[in-house]
Amino acid sequence: MAIERGVDEVDIAELGIEDNSKEILVGEEVETDQFIEEMPDEQVQTLDDGTMVFGMDENENPGMAGDFNQNLAEIMEDQDLGKVFSDCMGDIQDDISSRKEWMDQYKEGLEFLGMKFEDRTEPFEGASGVIHPLLAESVTQFQAQAYKEMLPSGGPVKTQTVGMGTPQTDLQAARVQEYMNYMLTQEMREYDPETDQLLFYLPLSGSAFRKVHFDQTLSRPVSRFIPSEKLIVPYGTTSLDNAVRITHVIDMPTNEVKKLQQSGFYKKTPMSGKGSNLEGYDEVDEEIDELQGVKPSGPTDYEAELYEMHVELDIPGFEDVDAKGEETGIKLPYIVTLFPKQSAVLSIRRNYQQVDPMRRRIDYFVHYKFLPGVGFYGFGLTHMIGGLSKASTSILRQLIDAGTLANLPAGFKARGIRIRDDDTPLQPGEFRDMDAPGGSLRDALMPLPFKEPSGTLLSLLGMLVEAGKRFASIGDMQVGDGNQEAPVGTTIALLERGSRVMSAIHKRMHYSQRIEFNLLAKVLRDSPIKAYPYMVANGQQQLMATDFDDRIDIIPVSDPNIFSMSQRVMLAQEMLQMVQSAPEIHGPMGIHNAYRRMYEAMGVQQVDQLLPPPPQPQPTPPAMENSMMLQGQPAQAFPDQDHDAHIAAHLTLYQSSIAQNTPPGQQQLLGVIQGHVYQHIDAKAREMAMQDPEITQMQQQMQQMQQQAAQNPMMQQQVQQMQQQMNPLVEDKVAQTTAQLLSEMAPQFKTQDDEDPLVELRKQELEIKAEDVDRKASEAQQRIDIEQERLDRNIGMAEDRLETQVDIADMKNDTAQDRLNLQREAQMAKTAENMAKDFFGRN
Repeated sequence: MAIERGVDEVDIAELGIEDNSKEILVGEEVETDQFIEEMPDEQVQTLDDGTMVFGMDENENPGMAGDFNQNLAEIMEDQDLGKVFSDCMGDIQDDISSRKEWMDQYKEGLEFLGMKFEDRTEPFEGASGVIHPLLAESVTQFQAQAYKEMLPSGGPVKTQTVGMGTPQTDLQAARVQEYMNYMLTQEMREYDPETDQLLFYLPLSGSAFRKVHFDQTLSRPVSRFIPSEKLIVPYGTTSLDNAVRITHVIDMPTNEVKKLQQSGFYKKTPMSGKGSNLEGYDEVDEEIDELQGVKPSGPTDYEAELYEMHVELDIPGFEDVDAKGEETGIKLPYIVTLFPKQSAVLSIRRNYQQVDPMRRRIDYFVHYKFLPGVGFYGFGLTHMIGGLSKASTSILRQLIDAGTLANLPAGFKARGIRIRDDDTPLQPGEFRDMDAPGGSLRDALMPLPFKEPSGTLLSLLGMLVEAGKRFASIGDMQVGDGNQEAPVGTTIALLERGSRVMSAIHKRMHYSQRIEFNLLAKVLRDSPIKAYPYMVANGQQQLMATDFDDRIDIIPVSDPNIFSMSQRVMLAQEMLQMVQSAPEIHGPMGIHNAYRRMYEAMGVQQVDQLLPPPPQPQPTPPAMENSMMLQGQPAQAFPDQDHDAHIAAHLTLYQSSIAQNTPPGQQQLLGVIQGHVYQHIDAKAREMAMQDPEITQMQQQMQQMQQQAAQNPMMQQQVQQMQQQMNPLVEDKVAQTTAQLLSEMAPQFKTQDDEDPLVELRKQELEIKAEDVDRKASEAQQRIDIEQERLDRNIGMAEDRLETQVDIADMKNDTAQDRLNLQREAQMAKTAENMAKDFFGRN
């Protein structure tokens, strides 16, 4: 058997082939064209990717016949399908039994979420059934904190270039990042709510899963959330990578199954017959339904439970064969979909790439872990603080029950005593008649000695709750209460000490999300969608078919070391303080970038409107540069300027009387001018070096190699090597040219050292007078400040005195008003009394 196909870009990169025109010859004595022409038609087969297979009859190995992605269940014998069904179902039942204890522990933890109130009759009717919210609070705090970090509003994906970047790869990375964020936030409408749900399940069970694949019904990629109880692996599995089989329990509406059968994705099987939706209804599902307040409503057929098993099988008729056509006995990866209610196999599809000689399994699942645990499934808060939650619930119920019994006491009464309506509890303020045959009433009644709620139990409850919160890292971090002048390292250490557990959990989620995004990128690469659905700003829409390659690394936006806005803002604030304390070592953009990061950490939108970037330096005429330097502003030289003209203009300023007569100790102007001239000398030297024949020849060779690198990525390394060789040579040429130009320019920088002594003496007198004027001005300003302070103090005292007088007047007014009101009320009372006397006197 021989295989001939075109060489694609992947082969070019792996084999180091320069172009597709080269041939791979196997056995030069064979005439390929003649061999193909003489080959019988039944032994020539063309696969989907253009690969042509010669020399094999379809009857020789049915596994190579037909579509590689076809449903093998359609062409397999019923006997073979029955064996596959029984073997797979037996494995699934074994896997379910092996994790029963984990399921029981998970179910028990769900009971302490506190989402349902338990009616208890023990130890007495109406005993408290409240559940302490420790576990629920921990889960909710984690979910709220992680949700914002894992799924920011701008999209969760960012990209970076693998290896040395080029303008083309930077544009490619921008397109990939924009499209993936568009898919996750706009097209994949289920991603946001299912991520929210995943982050709620994760701290409960310790494990949650996502399945990334191309959905045939929606005709787009999806990333579905899978609860831990819906994904089954064998005993002894430590990770998804080494799992010999993975079973996904799919609850699918029966109508959707029929749609997929009609489209040919599933094999058509009879869907008649009433089944109960209790099939496969385990204890965890029952507990979750109780928390929601729902339950199955009896027999129905609206939902089907499917088992999608990713497993390695050796199927008769589709065995793995070696180069000689002999069976190797190696099991190949398949995806088998079972319908247990009908005892049917809906589909069997190959789960490896057709061109992969190693037959490696294609991964679809991503495992999110809360804590790593000791096996496959991670540990959640139900495992770690479930005992604390159970104990807190027990103590809380005891305290409430003790208070109930203390407030409503019960006890014994003498047999002969009779109380009216003794079955009805006494109401507050009620006195009820009773018949006592004799003796003291106190002796006839004996209440039970119920105690008030125990203070010891209350302290123990507080200790348990504090321990649980400390473990779950949901306590308030008292960072703001510390010293604001504390060193940066102290503040960061305090923050890190209170968030170690949460930081580790966030880093694990970051790792899993990175795997998920890379799987999604592979699905997008292999999907039928080959063009961007919108106009891209930096390329053509058809570039999508080639953008998703190994040159771009896709990573989450979230920082694995930062898991909350408060932590991000605090770190940005400390960085801003460090930059402000030493701005000279952080460059001209240090303050600007520090403030930008501070605004971004606070979540401020459209930062550019609030903090526009500083204008970039532009080439300036030499006269304007002289003016800027006279005003103390720096000037900058640019390439492609007339450096000789600039140097001549700046030397004129350097030799002018304004520059030369600068007072001693204030001669920075000469240094600024000389430094700017050196900038022009360096730029001129680089231009002259780049015009060197040797450098010019190397540049031409690099341009030719860059054009070839577009066809052969391996040439890019040679371009980089030549660039590394050329850089030291260019710097040598620049140094030689600079030395020559400086030697020619040195005489122009001589200053007038010999000056007239009278002029120097006059300068000193002027300096003394200027200092005396400054001293007098300073003393006058101090006197003015003192007088102004005295006036301000007098004005303040006058205002306070006025306010006091106003308050006294208001108080007097209120007192007089109250006195009038009292007199008026007394007069009215007296009038009413007289009227009453007159009325009763007449009667």
